Amino acid sequence: MSTNTESEPTNEINNVVDPNVTISVESVSKSFGPHKAVSNLSFSIQKGEIVGFLGPNGAGKTTTMRLLTSYYTPDSGKVLINGTDNSENDLTTRRSIGYLAENNPLYEDLLVSEYLDFIADLRGLSGNERSNNLDRTVEEAGLQEVFYRPISELSKGYHQRVGLAGAIIHRPSILILDEPTEGLDPNQRMSMRDLIKSLGQDRTVLVTTHVMQEVENTCERVLLINRGQLVADSPVDKIFQLTPGLRKIYVEAEGNQIESGLGSLDAVDSVERLDPIDQRKRYIVNLSGSEDPRPDIFRMAASQGWVLWELHEERMRLEDVFHTLTSENEAERTLQGS
Repeated sequence: MSTNTESEPTNEINNVVDPNVTISVESVSKSFGPHKAVSNLSFSIQKGEIVGFLGPNGAGKTTTMRLLTSYYTPDSGKVLINGTDNSENDLTTRRSIGYLAENNPLYEDLLVSEYLDFIADLRGLSGNERSNNLDRTVEEAGLQEVFYRPISELSKGYHQRVGLAGAIIHRPSILILDEPTEGLDPNQRMSMRDLIKSLGQDRTVLVTTHVMQEVENTCERVLLINRGQLVADSPVDKIFQLTPGLRKIYVEAEGNQIESGLGSLDAVDSVERLDPIDQRKRYIVNLSGSEDPRPDIFRMAASQGWVLWELHEERMRLEDVFHTLTSENEAERTLQGS
């Protein structure tokens, strides 16, 4: 009884507090028999954000997406889509979501125009809304040149565009894209990235992918899930700070006692010696924290009379952060279970 009386004020408060939040996952858990696929998962996404949703195979990504799209109902917690609990009003929340499946099933025998007409029928579009949505969708997805061609004759890149057009034809506020660049060549990947960025200007976009470069090039924020739990939620350009031990400095210099000098700095964990180039000695300096030692290295070079040829921070890869964070999570679980 008390649950019903409290639910409506909660929704009102959520809408008033932050009306820009389109997806809100609140302490959601979902199990299948003894297996807990998602455990106490919480995050929120705002309108206009393009968010990468990452995790190893079996981490709970697919279960989470199915919870967002009302295919599954949470065992506990709730999923709010534009402030509405999708377990209580799934028809309303489904209208707010466009979904591009990984395998992107299309009717190959249809023309692109026929397929989009079919999707418009399924979405209940009619009259001016239908014609306006079709025109706008074809333009946004870049399908003008292939609109009257059979889907079976299209390239993989255009297949993805047709699938994406079907996902946005009803003008949803949320797009969920499952491996949108899978199987595309480099040019098609670049084109799809640009399209996703364009669509994300006035929508929430959640992208799942195993290609870390796509996240770095397309997304503004990363959600990393492992064994059903969120292990990272960070802007893409800040996520490297979660694993400071991965930061490295490249040093190339001429002089004496360079290796021992570098190793004496407080921010330095260890120094790796590389093969020299002529008289120039080369080192990889592994850092122990978030502090940047390059100003100290520069001052040390000046005081010791080193000739400094190169000094820069090695670019970290998102793959390294992914591996470190998911491995740490696995190690913690192993220790807890032992």
